[in-house]
Amino acid sequence: MSDVAPDQVLDARDLKCPLPVLKARRAMKPMAAGEVLRVEATDPGSMDDFVHFCDATGYELLAQSETDGLFVHVIRKSE
Repeated sequence: MSDVAPDQVLDARDLKCPLPVLKARRAMKPMAAGEVLRVEATDPGSMDDFVHFCDATGYELLAQSETDGLFVHVIRKSE
């Protein structure tokens, strides 16, 4: 897991694809470049979804992890 402290945490638990990514996109919009968003989701598909999301947007995927069905994604907004 990333040692970077998030600037914002998004609770996307119990949401199915594509809602975690859509909510993350909305949360990232007002954030400043360099700020970090931590997304907590329970949809296993979110692991691949956030890889594709970051590839498409240019955001940096700092870390992903899974513990007891909780998928955590740590994303830095690009410059």
